[in-house]
Amino acid sequence: MPLKMRLARAGSKKRPYYHVVVADARSPRDGRFVEQLGSWNPMLPKDAQRVTLNEERIKHWLAEGAQPTDRVLRFLDQAGIMSRPSRANPTKGLPGKKAQEREAERKQREEDAAAAAAEAEAAKNAPAEEAPAEEAASAE
Repeated sequence: MPLKMRLARAGSKKRPYYHVVVADARSPRDGRFVEQLGSWNPMLPKDAQRVTLNEERIKHWLAEGAQPTDRVLRFLDQAGIMSRPSRANPTKGLPGKKAQEREAERKQREEDAAAAAAEAEAAKNAPAEEAPAEEAASAE
């Protein structure tokens, strides 16, 4: 039986409260569990005691082969029971493919508009003597 250490939700609507439990990996989130190992109250302020863990039983279940979920592993890392490997995803903060395409199109439009404005400014600031000379040549 594959065992997981995970959170089981309790509490009312919009007032979450979680139990840290050992359960069969195939059982539902709030379904049957083997043993309750602690609790997590995310509604408490961060400086309060939000997480309570039964370290002795957690170590027992880890020795039995129970695998903690990522959130429970964070709690175990904070308690010093188990270490959580750091993750590095340098592309996580980058925009998606479509957003990058839109940004490239926007930059291209801005460059085209700047080039058109520069040409219009150059034509407006062209020497005034050349224009009448051309008109005189075409009139003859």
